[in-house]
Amino acid sequence: MATMGGHGFGAKVALATAINNLDRCTGVINLDGGPLDHRFYEAYHELKDFVNVANNLNLSGMEHGNAVRHLKENISC
Repeated sequence: MATMGGHGFGAKVALATAINNLDRCTGVINLDGGPLDHRFYEAYHELKDFVNVANNLNLSGMEHGNAVRHLKENISC
């Protein structure tokens, strides 16, 4: 269990992470994060996709370079 926090874009990342992990997040602290419900914004969906790419990466037995290459190929920014 964790409380997430951030400022600016970090606040948006903290909120998106908390929304997608409600069972593991105890709270969110945001400074200058803009609107509280980001599910209607394109950037939220992009971020959610990027988090899913990283989350679904099977690291067991994978070399560091291959993991980095996979992330660079599947996350556009």
